[in-house]
Amino acid sequence: MYEDEAERIDAFGQRLGQLQTCLNTDGAKNEIAQIEQRMTATNFWDDPESAQRVVQRLKGLKAIVGGPDALQAEIADAAVLVDLAREEQDASMASEMLSLVDGLDAKLRQLELASMFTDPRDAKNVIVNINSGAGGTESCDWAEMLLRMVLRFCERRGFDTEVVDVQPGTEAGIKSAALTVSGPFAYGNMRSEAGVHRLVRISPFDASKRRHTSFAAIEVLSEIDEDIEIEIREEDLKMDVFRSSGAGGQKVNKTSSAVRLTHLPTGIVTTCQIERSQHRNRATALAFLKAKLYDVEVKKKEAELAAQRQGQQDVAWGSQIRSYVLQPYQMVKDHRTNAETSNVERVLDGDLDLFIEAYLRWNLERQHRN
Repeated sequence: MYEDEAERIDAFGQRLGQLQTCLNTDGAKNEIAQIEQRMTATNFWDDPESAQRVVQRLKGLKAIVGGPDALQAEIADAAVLVDLAREEQDASMASEMLSLVDGLDAKLRQLELASMFTDPRDAKNVIVNINSGAGGTESCDWAEMLLRMVLRFCERRGFDTEVVDVQPGTEAGIKSAALTVSGPFAYGNMRSEAGVHRLVRISPFDASKRRHTSFAAIEVLSEIDEDIEIEIREEDLKMDVFRSSGAGGQKVNKTSSAVRLTHLPTGIVTTCQIERSQHRNRATALAFLKAKLYDVEVKKKEAELAAQRQGQQDVAWGSQIRSYVLQPYQMVKDHRTNAETSNVERVLDGDLDLFIEAYLRWNLERQHRN
């Protein structure tokens, strides 16, 4: 009795040990000690922006270390409980032991996912842009559904979010939205969502109750470090100011505090209207622009490498990555990984774990093949 549970717990310990080596938790602990020593300096907060980056790095390192350490303690406690139940031959604890072991397995799988964050940007915070596609009100409504899905996912993960710009649709939904996401491995958790999302459903806006297909795109950008230089000349920028269309008090709505920046050489546009200050909105819009330009350069390099390896470039940008079918049946399917589920409601409520795990595994396999 309980032999299977004991063997599984032993296997968990071995997997956790391998994971700690992969994550270099010893190195992370050393860096944590160094950062905490730096934070004791009297002038640490003299440069608030630099200090905040250090604090964010500390949070990420503690997430790397804290998860495995906590799970190691739980595995040790579970091993003791299973040994006691086995010695006493207490069959009444079978259900509890099975639930305990399954719970440990789920937690270990989550930590193993962290070891798949191989992109240098994975630990960084995120800028997310959501844009409706062709299709008018239908696509605008779909874009708003995707915004809610992303916000609910971030809430589940404990990430901090701030919606910095929303352009409402003419009749319903949104034309576009921009938000920032902060948290441990925010980019690593969210990069699977970058691309075009397709919705099939009976339209709530069609009196004839016909089935419609709608498209919306999610763009996921990592925040860039201050030491990465992105040159933007003032003569290459066009700045428009306008009144904020969102909530924020009378001052926001009655003064031209919102800012739209257009990068003339590339045509890239960024907007911010969340702050009361035009200067702060411009700074945020400029940070978004730098992130977009950095992402463009990264994608160029990735495309060049892919072309060298495969003799052709992958058609990735603007491609349909996932379909959400609400009628005539219910199914969400990722076209890159073939991961799918019939629980559409749960996915739209922010449960993206299935697709994130499948994407990370698929991406690692693709890297190894190349």
